[in-house]
Amino acid sequence: MSTRRFAPHRRATAGLAATAALALLASGCAGLTTTGGEGEQETQSVEEGFHVGLLLPELQTARYEAFDKPYFEEALNELCPECELSYANADQDVDEQQTQAQAMLTDGVDVLVLDAVDSAAAAGTVNEARSQGVPVVAYDRLAEGGVDMYVSFDNFRVGQVQGEALLAALEEDGNEDGQIVMINGSPTDPNAADFKAGAHDVLDGAVEIGQEFDTPDWSPDQANSQMEGAITSLGVDEIAGVYSANDGMASGVISALRSAGVAVEDLPPVTGQDAELAGIQRVVAGEQHMTVYKEIRPEAEVAAAMAVALGTGEDLQLDGYEITEVEDANGEAVTAVLLDVIVVTEDNVLDTVVADEVYSVEEICTDDYADTDFCQENL
Repeated sequence: MSTRRFAPHRRATAGLAATAALALLASGCAGLTTTGGEGEQETQSVEEGFHVGLLLPELQTARYEAFDKPYFEEALNELCPECELSYANADQDVDEQQTQAQAMLTDGVDVLVLDAVDSAAAAGTVNEARSQGVPVVAYDRLAEGGVDMYVSFDNFRVGQVQGEALLAALEEDGNEDGQIVMINGSPTDPNAADFKAGAHDVLDGAVEIGQEFDTPDWSPDQANSQMEGAITSLGVDEIAGVYSANDGMASGVISALRSAGVAVEDLPPVTGQDAELAGIQRVVAGEQHMTVYKEIRPEAEVAAAMAVALGTGEDLQLDGYEITEVEDANGEAVTAVLLDVIVVTEDNVLDTVVADEVYSVEEICTDDYADTDFCQENL
């Protein structure tokens, strides 16, 4: 399988080899195939191969270049060795992603796999693909415009487990009556709205929310500034915990707390998401209370299986995954797979990200973290 990269100045930071064969097929499950829309879709074959375009949204979050892209490429190669993959990362630029998508459509891609920078703005790209008979898989975020299939995680549940973990930490510290700060994700990302809703479902009525922010572009710098404002408004000693929607923003939150004079051992519990290496390191160092581990390899594998099913016109069959439906912004049903998530604290780092070979103990226990209890016990 050949791979072409659009916007060649953006390069992947890591690539991981497959450790097991895919249990994903494109055949035999009746009633799950959808077409590419207004245009006439010309189906292809696995034997001859076809052209798949993968569009990822940003570089602020480490997962996309380090995991999503290489895992998807590996899975597509396993399912369709003769397929060609074109890849681009928009670096959080809506216009850039639209340009990248148009370039791929002009270049003749047969299927688009789209993780939208802005799900509403992506409707134009989806509609253009449909007009050319090119089916679209919405990856991680449900783009508007009438996509054919969608794979992500149960994002409402992500917010719930973050909220539950924060409440448990507050109860353990005896700070249930304290105020918390909520640092939510980007307002242009529909997943962020689901995380936020799930967190509120758990936190509302159980704890006082002293300050709350939505954070443009999931920016750690913006999160840092927001947290500084919350510290000024509430007083650092009045903040019992912080809901941070992801690990990158948690880094900005913790930096603001440390700059306000809070010692590591006195940091309030701070949540996170994505199980980034830096986030895991903060967890083992006692700086960040938890993160949410979303197994990206299965997500990428399912997306590749969806792309092959749509490209070949075959029905979609997935071994071991529940296929369901979700409603898009227009109320239309979209075939979907929603994956489970796992809470990671210091207690189960070994059983999750290390056991799954996302990171080794040596990668976690760099010099800055070698003195932590986790590293002392496991190196």
